[in-house]
Amino acid sequence: MHRGHQVKVLVRSTSDTAFLRGLGAELVFGDLHDPGALARLCVDAEVLVNCAARVGDWGPLNDFRRDNVDGLGVLLDEASRAHVRRIIHISSLGVYDARDHHGTDEDVLPAIHSLDAYTRSKTEAEVLLLSYAASANGRKACAVYGGREVMLPHVERILAASKLLPAQRIKEVVVLRPGFIYGRRDRTVLPKLLGALRRKQFVFFGDGRQAMNAIHVNHLVQAVFRSIDSDGAAGHVFNLTDGANVSKRDFVTEVAQAAGLEVPVRSIPLGLARILATLVHDLAAGLGASKPPLINKARFKFLGLHLDYSVEKARRVLGYQPDPDWRVSLRDAVQHVSGVEPRAQPGNTTGLTEPS
Repeated sequence: MHRGHQVKVLVRSTSDTAFLRGLGAELVFGDLHDPGALARLCVDAEVLVNCAARVGDWGPLNDFRRDNVDGLGVLLDEASRAHVRRIIHISSLGVYDARDHHGTDEDVLPAIHSLDAYTRSKTEAEVLLLSYAASANGRKACAVYGGREVMLPHVERILAASKLLPAQRIKEVVVLRPGFIYGRRDRTVLPKLLGALRRKQFVFFGDGRQAMNAIHVNHLVQAVFRSIDSDGAAGHVFNLTDGANVSKRDFVTEVAQAAGLEVPVRSIPLGLARILATLVHDLAAGLGASKPPLINKARFKFLGLHLDYSVEKARRVLGYQPDPDWRVSLRDAVQHVSGVEPRAQPGNTTGLTEPS
């Protein structure tokens, strides 16, 4: 809106919309399973940014598929009918295999059989989006990663159920893969981390020197706007992080200090943490637990693995330029989330600006 765009937003009837109303956004009430609401959202729209998703590290695959894949199929059809020019889809770096990553780029295949339902659904959503646009452009209906073709059974069923001919489908799609997103209005991950730090329950897995794949929300917004404007972005997948070499210990230490809390020092040996995560996860899943256990495979992936991903493609194709001073941005986010009075910081403060 600050850039002169007219913005419409799909919101649930139960959502707190005060912030969006304050920005002057037009609100469309509904969800991803309501074709009528999606049609109203897409009418007269040139570009659609899809950041709607069921998020979590626990739950049945069908629940995540319904929202993250099936709902995307409905959205793609309605956007196509409305002649939307481009869809920018927010995916996740979680789509990669649960292993150590050292500079992994977009040519590496995502995990076809992910360790949790959320990341499996995000992989399927990517394949659906890329296959949908490929068919619209007269190519084979599949996703291509580093020259390798990927198609998944659930995606095939959604494509087969579409009532649109390939030539009627949207042709321009962009996939953005952010890592762990943090910022001023974070209501999930940073608050949970701060809660564990206050209760002195946080424990590192191993020495904590493993890389963190974090990204400030302003950097993600920058990538979205560059994806809107870039002629060369269509059909591409982009990894996104703060572009800095940040360890999990660095990140957690900065969060604790910004909130005025004790920096955690306790750790579990990495091998033991891996074994515990597997045993506890499988036991809880076998018992049909409705809530995730304190330690599970997804949390081991987040805290135990080295997660270093290349953002060079985003720099090269999109002109992506993350602010290198991640500490300023993180301190600002923590102080707003925790209610700590922000302190004046010397040096570069571009990471403190609100998304435009």
